[in-house]
Amino acid sequence: MKAVSRRTVLSIGPGLTAAAALSARTGAAPPARKPNIIFIVADDMGVADLSCYGAPQIRTPAIDRIAAEGARFTQAYANSAVCTASRVAIITGRYQYRLPIGLEEPLARNEIGVPPEQPVLPSILRAAGYETWLIGKWHLGPLPKYGPLQSGYDHFFGFRGGALDYFKHYEPGSDLWDGDTRIEQHGYLTDLIGQRAVDVVHAQNGKAKPLFMSLHFNAPHWPWEGPDDEATSAKLAYRELIGEAGTLATYNRMVEAMDKQVGRVLEALAQTGQADNTLILFTSDNGGERFATTWPFNGRKSELLEGGIRVPSVVRWPGRIPKGVVSDQMMIHMDWLPTLTAAAGTAPDPKFPSDGISLLPVLTQGARPVERSLFWRYKSNAQRAVRIGNYKALKIAGNTFLYDVAADPMERANLKRRMPDIYKRLTDAWMAWNAGMLPEVPQSYTYNNAGGEWSDHINTPAIDVNAVDGGGAWPP
Repeated sequence: MKAVSRRTVLSIGPGLTAAAALSARTGAAPPARKPNIIFIVADDMGVADLSCYGAPQIRTPAIDRIAAEGARFTQAYANSAVCTASRVAIITGRYQYRLPIGLEEPLARNEIGVPPEQPVLPSILRAAGYETWLIGKWHLGPLPKYGPLQSGYDHFFGFRGGALDYFKHYEPGSDLWDGDTRIEQHGYLTDLIGQRAVDVVHAQNGKAKPLFMSLHFNAPHWPWEGPDDEATSAKLAYRELIGEAGTLATYNRMVEAMDKQVGRVLEALAQTGQADNTLILFTSDNGGERFATTWPFNGRKSELLEGGIRVPSVVRWPGRIPKGVVSDQMMIHMDWLPTLTAAAGTAPDPKFPSDGISLLPVLTQGARPVERSLFWRYKSNAQRAVRIGNYKALKIAGNTFLYDVAADPMERANLKRRMPDIYKRLTDAWMAWNAGMLPEVPQSYTYNNAGGEWSDHINTPAIDVNAVDGGGAWPP
């Protein structure tokens, strides 16, 4: 992104940025034939866990191919530092804090979910003529009231909770489903998810309806099991596999196993002649967990430091997105709904306008990146963050910071005292934005990386999940 002057930042309000112009321009007229859309989401992957993002120890040729034959974003953000909240933003195209389910970090103890009447990406695309599939993770509310089939998907194969054993398929009860029917099927879960996706691509060939597939892998989320670790799965209890097992080598194998399945999907598209009319994208739901690579950023999942919210994001659409695009456009999960609906020749429900922008002008027309205002909060440790241009204000517990994250991606040089006017402008913008969101509530779940489990989080206590940030002014 080009340098942003102090005057520019001070002139940017909480909702009035140059992004408004980009949002209004959805891109060129949609093609006469609607593209298939495949939306791939990894779980807890670090921003630098792909070869195309500099991973030195992991080989991901399939995902790298998507980037090489399309576009790669260098400033891509998750809407949250944890999965349920981010997935709410992905499916609604709006800040997750607009719905009670979006306050869950993650969904763990409450019987709530995405309301079936809420317009979401699959329901919007289904209304536009798409056949819709979710293959993989849901984690947006339990049956009988909530589920993929209740929220716009025609078909579902996968699991409903936050994670499950890759071989036993339980968390801790059996959680593998075909539609609304619980099933048992032997195999490594990443492979099962990939195989179903390949089967769907082949079955789609020749159909009149275009395909929308949410392909949401559980990898590389714990428990730490590679494709050859079935004996480990049988030996250790589920909780032992989370905190007492795992190695960097195992994690790398989990990522590479997922990349192998992405490669099989690309091959199936090519074999069936559908590749040229398929928009395929890959991202992660939040920043990386304990074995992930987040360099050059600090922070992990559950933290609003850059490493907890920066994610890889690559997209390919032959004939529409030029090959080899590297974009500095600052973007966020909720941008994908207006982007994909525009690509499909439709739009978000006007009663529930997206808080994101369409990225098609940047991707297909070479439009220049625009400055934006992006906002976050996280209940654990009363975290808040706002980024406008290159500057980011951050609050963790009672400590506050101002960083130039373009020049200082590690978030080390606190500029708050040197630039009090910018700090005030950003924090005032956050306060104005937060006034339009649901408040934090004691009953929502949250968690943090405590010192008892993470040795590098010295003296970090386990938090009171019922404690809330009252939304008061930022400390000066």
